[in-house]
Amino acid sequence: MENRKILKSGEFLVDEIEAKDIFIPEEFDEEQTMISQTCKDFLEAEVYPNIVALEKGDRELMKDILKKSGELGLMGISIPEEYGGFGQSFVTQMLVAETTGAGFSFSVAFMAHCGIGTLPILYYGNEDQRQRYVTKLATGELLGAYCLTEPGAGSDANSGKSNATLSEDGKYYILNGQKMWITNAGFADTLVVFAKIDSDRVLSAFIVDSNSPGVVIGPDEHKMGIKGSSTAQIYFTDVKVPVENLLGKRGEGFRIALSILHMGRIKLGANVIGAAKKTITDSVRYSNERKQFGVLISTFGAIKHKLAEQVIRLFASESAVYRVSIDIDDLMVKLKSDCGDKNRASIEAISHYAVEAAILKVDGSEMLDFIADEAVQIYGGMGYSAEMDVERGYRDSRINRIFEGTNEINRLLVADTAMKRAMKGDFDLFGEAAKIYGNIEGADEGRREGEDYFQEKGRYIRNFKKAALITIHGASGQFGKSLVYEQEVLNNIAEMIMGIYILESLKLRVEKLESMKGVLPVYRDILDVNAYDTAAKIRKSATDAVHSFATPDNASKLTGGIENLTRVAGVNIKDARRRIADKLIEDNLYKF
Repeated sequence: MENRKILKSGEFLVDEIEAKDIFIPEEFDEEQTMISQTCKDFLEAEVYPNIVALEKGDRELMKDILKKSGELGLMGISIPEEYGGFGQSFVTQMLVAETTGAGFSFSVAFMAHCGIGTLPILYYGNEDQRQRYVTKLATGELLGAYCLTEPGAGSDANSGKSNATLSEDGKYYILNGQKMWITNAGFADTLVVFAKIDSDRVLSAFIVDSNSPGVVIGPDEHKMGIKGSSTAQIYFTDVKVPVENLLGKRGEGFRIALSILHMGRIKLGANVIGAAKKTITDSVRYSNERKQFGVLISTFGAIKHKLAEQVIRLFASESAVYRVSIDIDDLMVKLKSDCGDKNRASIEAISHYAVEAAILKVDGSEMLDFIADEAVQIYGGMGYSAEMDVERGYRDSRINRIFEGTNEINRLLVADTAMKRAMKGDFDLFGEAAKIYGNIEGADEGRREGEDYFQEKGRYIRNFKKAALITIHGASGQFGKSLVYEQEVLNNIAEMIMGIYILESLKLRVEKLESMKGVLPVYRDILDVNAYDTAAKIRKSATDAVHSFATPDNASKLTGGIENLTRVAGVNIKDARRRIADKLIEDNLYKF
């Protein structure tokens, strides 16, 4: 995919790319497919047979299974070869995150170790720290955890009270504090801990060995879901941390924490796909076995609607995940050639796509919640039984809307970060918005003579972008700097931005897929329904926002323009959904 056009984070709002410029899952090569299959085989052999025991909180069993995954090399996918890993591309890392996402509590423990437990040291550590820790974390010899959250300082990480003071001899930092909701706490060997040095305003980061005197691990929390994941509080009392275990520079901890959160959000977007695929397969197989009134429930229109909507939401979200993954891969290559530290370059590339990271986190977590909820409904009373995977999946899915920053915070980030990137000059958001705002009546492109299927969808998307820009311009003009306090309006803007990115990614995927395989009617059905539904969502979000900031006269003008920009051709969504469901029912598993 040489010489392809790459957009900056958020730039999709004012620009577009061609289908040939994106990566789609149908392009995975043989090596990537083999790696994914290895992950699936591991879940079948080691995780699923032990899931009930894991759910009872068996820390040692989880530790053993994690170490087995390390021995297989699964923990080293994102680690460079010089530190004992396989140095795979970001796309491959996301595929592993997706595949292991079907592993319930194991997935949480595995992803915490491979991601936030290991990568801060790889990305921000010096060569000595990488050799001492990353080489062992890559193989599972050491297991890692990430200690940021504190009581009273959940989403506001920088308000934490943990403190470190340099010892009189200058050899140690004396660490005191308390951390909570720490994944893998019960068995982790290596802890990445955030604390303020002396009276610093911002955090610093430290690598702490969990067996150090003064480190006390609390009992596992009793949780709604992910019960097999060890989650506990950790207490630090006069813990001596060698000065050589300061991670990054003094005061760089907050930047490290934010960068790692961006990474966690993007990888969560992939992780939930694996869980969703398993849940849809469970749903259709049950509907193909369960009879009511003498017929299989998979023949009922109401069940077909549920199955089809599960597929549409997953397929669209997956399209966006791999679209941004290849952008990150390419930016990594560029940044690695521009700077001396290729590991630091990797996290800079991931952090750049902060808008897309927040989109994937919100859309993916809510997609999985929807699919898990509908699976329970399809199962009926059996879905409420703890004997069924869908009951476990339903409970486990709920945490994803809280992990890696709540969805409320991430929605605000979608809108706020896109606007801040534009203000920095990354792309001309406000200039384009002003032009469209000044000519609302003529903003709608209208249907062109000879327009083909994908040109029509592209026109819809460009019009949706204009509706978003009108809303952003109007809200910014009315509220100015105080827009940051108008969270309801920012949420409206975020909903529009997310819907646009997901729909555009889906459109590009189907278009590229057809360039490879010819016309695929059922995939067009997926795109048709998603575009039809997205139009209605964007219309409502824009209209709600307009009535929150505009005068009655101006609101009438703006909503009239938005009405035109969100007008799409009618779709027989009943029949389209039935065709999608029929393919799923015939395959008897998710195979889109």
